[in-house]
Amino acid sequence: MIVDYLEHYSVVLMCRVMGVSKSGFYRWLDRPASLKDQRRMDMQERVKQTYEEFEAAYGAPRLAKELTELGYPCSVNYVAKIMSEQGIRARNGKGFRYSRHSLAMNNVSDNLLWRNFAASKPNEKWTTDITYIWVKDQWLYLATVMDLFSRKIVGWSLDTSMTERLIKDAMKMAFSNRKLEPGLIVHSDRGVQYRAQSYIDYLTSNKCRISMSRKGNCWDNAPMESFFSRLKVELIYAKNYRTIEEAKSGVFAYIEIFYNRKRRHSANDGMSPVAYEEKAAMAA
Repeated sequence: MIVDYLEHYSVVLMCRVMGVSKSGFYRWLDRPASLKDQRRMDMQERVKQTYEEFEAAYGAPRLAKELTELGYPCSVNYVAKIMSEQGIRARNGKGFRYSRHSLAMNNVSDNLLWRNFAASKPNEKWTTDITYIWVKDQWLYLATVMDLFSRKIVGWSLDTSMTERLIKDAMKMAFSNRKLEPGLIVHSDRGVQYRAQSYIDYLTSNKCRISMSRKGNCWDNAPMESFFSRLKVELIYAKNYRTIEEAKSGVFAYIEIFYNRKRRHSANDGMSPVAYEEKAAMAA
């Protein structure tokens, strides 16, 4: 919880309120994650993703069954404990309620896309998100910006912390790479970074229209989820990077050389994002 609120309150204040020592917190923060911790973090993400996929309708028994059938065996009690820690419950009547943390939703924008991911031209609709990459004994965080016209990744940023700066750096790259027109829709989930006031001000100052997914609905940002899935299968899991520099070089090569310029995409009539945009430019 202290880590989640580092941008809002001082470490000293939060440690005092929670009755923990500052030195103890920093020791915990710097400790290498064990294999058990890695597996648990991975399962936490899978539980949350499956929960969102099924519209918050599944409780622990159904989630455990679904995950087991997907090849991630787990017990009902294990899933129930993760759900309790994350403050999520199945939406099945009066018993359902969001945690206080999940209700703290400031600066939430309407969903302007409503899963209409088609675009008639470049720089009409963008989508952005963050994913996690495990490197030896720590997490890296990758923020990407995709143009829905061609599915091209037009901006990205990789760092060891998941902050507002991470997503702003990715957006700055995108803005510098493209010719913007007023009214560009920029879609994201409701993550705290995307609701930060300075980030919202940055988008509106560039005459962008902000769109956000509905709560607990990963399919509202399906193209980006699909990209992250391919990235992990085709690169991250296959390479198993041991250093941050290796991971950064690999991500650069995958996005800028392979994915954008070589990888054929079904949404582009079998062409790469760059080839699809070049063809559209010639036809215009």
